[in-house]
Amino acid sequence: MNYVTNDKVAVMGAAGAVGSNIVQSLLATGAANRIAMYDPFGPGLEGAAAEIHHCGFPDAEVTWTTDAAEALTGAAYVLSSGGAPRREGMTREDLLRGNAEIAAQLGRDIAANAPEAKLVVIVFNPADVTGLVTLVHSGLPESRVSTLAGLDSTRLQTRLAEHFGLSQSRVTGCRTYGGHGQEMALFKGETRIDGVLLNDVIAGATVNGVGLDADGWQGIRQDVLDGGSRIIKLRGRSSFQSPGHQTAMMVHAAAGGSTFEWPCGAYLTGEPYSHVMMAMPADLGPDGVSWSMPQGDAAEQAELDAAYAHLQALRDETIGMGIIPPIDEWSSVNPNLA
Repeated sequence: MNYVTNDKVAVMGAAGAVGSNIVQSLLATGAANRIAMYDPFGPGLEGAAAEIHHCGFPDAEVTWTTDAAEALTGAAYVLSSGGAPRREGMTREDLLRGNAEIAAQLGRDIAANAPEAKLVVIVFNPADVTGLVTLVHSGLPESRVSTLAGLDSTRLQTRLAEHFGLSQSRVTGCRTYGGHGQEMALFKGETRIDGVLLNDVIAGATVNGVGLDADGWQGIRQDVLDGGSRIIKLRGRSSFQSPGHQTAMMVHAAAGGSTFEWPCGAYLTGEPYSHVMMAMPADLGPDGVSWSMPQGDAAEQAELDAAYAHLQALRDETIGMGIIPPIDEWSSVNPNLA
């Protein structure tokens, strides 16, 4: 079997459902075949690795270790779902301190063992903050660290397809930016339902004999905001198949394979947003992540401003905990952030 890359991929938190699904998706999509699975929980990790081996993927070179340095050494790609999971009734921000500390250690481990990493993808929540913390401590260039930020957009695509009775692929241009969760900003200007602009549908057009008024759109919007918590209520645990697949597809794109069409977490500098990581329009390829400013109406721009303000507050809270230094000291930890 031909894989997009034969470079080493380290999957951190690989005993868990998200991590083990990342490994399986890397192999099943043909993204990568040299994978080091890491988790501090040895028995669970051994079991997850055995399951992957039992799949019988051709030319797969999958190892497992409870030593983070061993997993990371020589890794070109680092994918981490290694934080505490979100449970029913919890917000992503409830996980802040513990998972930010995990992210800080991961960043230090990357600096020590994988300083030439081509791409790091942080999956565990609150990803906008854990990604930023990892970047600060990793010493990597800003374009080399990203977060999984596409799930809100695919949830929007799914919900619209359900409403109009269409296959999901016939709903295009779904984009959410900013934070992940309640602080996301839904930009609908490029969204098309079977070729018809969503804004035109909200204004009165129909698709497949179905319309969508402003109140209906607000209901769909709320469903997307609550998409993660709904999965927890339905399954008794947080999402794992969709983040596993989307993370693997990010590697696929970064290694020169298929285009990644969804937003990516990006470290922002300049005006009007700076010194945060959040979901933005992005190109993902061998040079890492490059981002651009989204174009939306006044209401959408206001949502993005609010998301930025929220992420600023979370960043400053993390600084107050001593997990990352004040912004003007970041360059002393990571010279690439000068």
